[in-house]
Amino acid sequence: MITTPIEYLASLRVGTVEYISPDRIEVQLDIESPDSVALNTGTPRNFPRINSYVMIPIDLGFVVGQVSWITIQRSPYPKRNGFQDFGLIDLPFPLRKMELQPVGTLYATENGYKFKRGLETFPSVGDIAILPTEDQLRSIIESGENRRVYIGNSPLVGNAKVMVDPNRLFGRHLAILGNTGSGKSCSVAGLIRWSLESARKNLSDKTKIVNSRFIILDPNGEYSKAFADKQNASIYTVNVEAGDGKKQLEIPLWFWNTDEWCGFTKASPKTHRTTIVHALKSVRSGIVFEELSKQRELANYVRTVIDTIEVNKVAGNPWGKFPLPKNFHQSVEKWETGIVSDEDFSADLNNAIQAFKNQVADLINARREKYAHFDYTRDEVDRLISLLKDIYAKAGGKEEEFFPTNEDSPIPFTGENFVRSIEANAEILNTTDYIVTLLPRIKTLLSDVRVKNVIDNENLNLDEWLNSYIGASDKESLTIIDLSLLPSEITSIITAVIARMVFEAQQRYLKLNKKCLPTVLVMEEAHYFIKRYNDDAENIGPTTQCCKVFEKIAREGRKFGLGLVLSSQRPSELSPTVLSQCNSFLLHRISNDRDQELVHRLLPDSMRGILREIPSLPSQYAILLGWASELPVLVKMRTLLEKQCPQSDDPDFWDVWTGHKECKIDWNIVAQEWQNKKVRLQNKRK
Repeated sequence: MITTPIEYLASLRVGTVEYISPDRIEVQLDIESPDSVALNTGTPRNFPRINSYVMIPIDLGFVVGQVSWITIQRSPYPKRNGFQDFGLIDLPFPLRKMELQPVGTLYATENGYKFKRGLETFPSVGDIAILPTEDQLRSIIESGENRRVYIGNSPLVGNAKVMVDPNRLFGRHLAILGNTGSGKSCSVAGLIRWSLESARKNLSDKTKIVNSRFIILDPNGEYSKAFADKQNASIYTVNVEAGDGKKQLEIPLWFWNTDEWCGFTKASPKTHRTTIVHALKSVRSGIVFEELSKQRELANYVRTVIDTIEVNKVAGNPWGKFPLPKNFHQSVEKWETGIVSDEDFSADLNNAIQAFKNQVADLINARREKYAHFDYTRDEVDRLISLLKDIYAKAGGKEEEFFPTNEDSPIPFTGENFVRSIEANAEILNTTDYIVTLLPRIKTLLSDVRVKNVIDNENLNLDEWLNSYIGASDKESLTIIDLSLLPSEITSIITAVIARMVFEAQQRYLKLNKKCLPTVLVMEEAHYFIKRYNDDAENIGPTTQCCKVFEKIAREGRKFGLGLVLSSQRPSELSPTVLSQCNSFLLHRISNDRDQELVHRLLPDSMRGILREIPSLPSQYAILLGWASELPVLVKMRTLLEKQCPQSDDPDFWDVWTGHKECKIDWNIVAQEWQNKKVRLQNKRK
C-alpha cells in the first residue's frame, strides 16, 4: 500500500529527464514503464501515445509536456546502470526515449488543480517524468475560465468533455479549416446550435429568450436544412417558392457604396470612379435627370457643377501641377456653355447667369496669351462658386437640399435614375467617352431577371432590413442567407454589401449606445470570397472588393462586437490578413501540402507537434487551438442528428445505380427554369 506522496509519485514514474531546452525536453523511459497500457493512473490508459501528456514535478507544481515523438535508442554498450543480473553478463539493451514540448504548468489548489499556459520554472536534468492521473488530465483539458459550451470530447484524455468560452471562441474570430467531407460544415452548425442551447439553459430570466445574433452567408445553400427546426431562424434566398418557409433576399442597389459599384463595374480609378462618385451623390441627393422644367434642369445642372468644383478645390487641381490647372480650365469653359439664359426665366435668374458668364469670359481672356499659365487663385474659384450658388438659388434650388448627403449614404434610388445620373454627370465632367464600357455593365445588371427581386426595391426601409437580417431587440436571431442561386458575377458583390452593412450597423450602434452589440458573422466557403489578391492591380474587381471588406472586419470587428467565423477547405487561398487576425482555429483533416504548410506557419513552434495528425484525422475529429483553448486539444465533435446536419452529403452513386434510391429526371422543368420561361409567363399574366 502506498503511504507517502513520494511513494505515490514513484508509482506514476515513467522516466527521467535527460535534456532540457526552452522548447524541448527529452525523457529516457524506464525499463519498467508501460509498453502499451498504463494501469497505475486510476483507470487503464494507452501509453505511450503521441500528443498525450506527461508531467515533471517542480516546486510550484508540475510542468506539463506534450509527447511529440517516441523512439528506441540502440547502443553498443549497456545503459542499465545499477541493475544486477546475478552474475550474468549485462548485454546492451534497447532503451526508449521520448520528446516533450513544454506547454504549461499545473498548480495544486484547495479545489483541485489549475492549469496555466507557459512555464515560470524549468525542470532539471535527472528529474522524474510521471503520468498524470485522471483528475489531473481533466484539469489540463478542461482548463480556463467561463467554459460554458460543450462541443465534444477528447479521445486522448479518457473522453473528457471539451468546453469553450463563447467570448473567446467568437470574440476574436474563428477559422474552421478542413477538406471536403471532414466534418467542417457540421462543426459550424454544431457550434451555433450548442452555443444557443447552452445560453438557453443559463438564462438569468427563464421567461425571456436568448438575445443572440448569428448571420450565416451560405453560398451553397447547405444550412437551410440544418436549422429548419428552429422557429427563430430566418432563411433568405433568391427565388422564393410557396410553402418553403423562406423569405425573399433583398440587397437593393442603393445599399451599394462607391467601392462596390467600382468593384462590380471594374471601374478605372482614373476615368470611371469620379463619374460614379458624382452620379451617386446626385442621385442620393434627389437629383433626377429626367423630363423637368427648364428652370429645375438648370438648378440640377448647377448643383452638380458646384459640387464638382468643390471636389477639384479640395484636390488642389486649379493650382496643382501641370496639366491639372489646364484640365480644370477646360472644364470651366464647358460648364459655361451648359448654363444658358432663357426667355422663360425670370429677370433675376438671367442676370445671375450673365454675371457668371462675364466672370468666365474674364478668366478665359486672361489665359489666351501665348505663354499664359492656367493656374487659378483661390479667390477666383470661390468667386465662381459664389456666382453659381446665386444662379442655383434664383432657379428655385433650396439651401437645405444642397448636397446634404455623401455618396455612400444608404438613401433609396432606382436603377434607372442612377443610369440617367451617370450619363448627365459624364456630360458635365466631360467623361462621356469613358463611360462607354461602364454603362453596359450596369444596364445588363438592371435587366437581369435572375436578380431583379434582389436588387430592385426602392421602397425597402433600412430599419426593417436591419431588424430582419441582424435581429431585433431581445430576439434569438439566426439569419441564413442562401446565395446559391445568385449569378456568379454578382455573388461576391452581394456578399461584400451584406458584410459591410452588418459591420457599419455595428459601428453606428456602438456610437449611439456607447456599448457594442455582440453579433457573429459566418462565412462558408470563405476561399471564394476572402481570396488573396494582388495589391498592385489597377482595377479592383468584385472578389477583391469583397476580400477588402472582410479584411476590415477581421482587423476592426472585435471593437464593435462583430465576431467572424470562417469555414474553408483551402486555407492557402485565403487572405493572409484575415487569417492572421483569427485567434482560434478548429482544424479538421487537411491533406494538401500547401494548406498544411500555411497552417504550420500560422502557429508557434511549440504547438506544431499535434498538427502532425491533421492529414490522418477521421471525419468528425478536429484539433482546437488558439485563444479559445488553453492547450491544443484533439476533439471528437459532438454528433448532430441527421436532420440537423448541413446538406452536404456525398452523392450516393451505388444506391442510385442499384435502384435502392430513386432519381426521377424531368429535364423539361430544369430547362424552363434555366431559360426563365416561368418568369416570362408570369409577366405575361400580369
